[in-house]
Amino acid sequence: MSDSSTAPASPVVVEAWFDLQCPDCLRALDDVRALREKYGDRLDVQLRHFPLAKHKHAYAAAQAAEEAFAQGGGWPYAEALLARTAELGERGEQVLLEVATELGLDTEEFDTALIDGRHLLTVDADEAEGKAIKVTGTPTYVVDGERLDGGQSQDGLRARIEEITDRLLSG
Repeated sequence: MSDSSTAPASPVVVEAWFDLQCPDCLRALDDVRALREKYGDRLDVQLRHFPLAKHKHAYAAAQAAEEAFAQGGGWPYAEALLARTAELGERGEQVLLEVATELGLDTEEFDTALIDGRHLLTVDADEAEGKAIKVTGTPTYVVDGERLDGGQSQDGLRARIEEITDRLLSG
């Protein structure tokens, strides 16, 4: 018999459906950071890709982020890339490699990954799942099966995520 009061609880999973060329997702990073600070390792924020057709470089950015995750620098890469959404829109995919260089990631491997398409299936699967659960814009969050759409307004989203997280953590 185990004592559940001393066993580490599984973290609450928050799926963050982002387009890495989306200015709204850049603003949503403040909420993601605040949630991580408040809950620490009791919250697992997972980046899910939902590249929007209106953002020409979002699909490649999603693939690049997957390569960054493969190299152990996923969230720092995604955050750095989101900080440069306007530049990505203006200058294109060379920004993807520049961010990788700045973070000390293997840019040759990045370049190869973008050419050989090794992360296409992951991005396509995320996009398909997003459509299946009715993600229509970014950012959108899914917590405990509840979809919270931030594509129209992010007002109150963090409070709602905290409410769900607190309920789940209290058991």
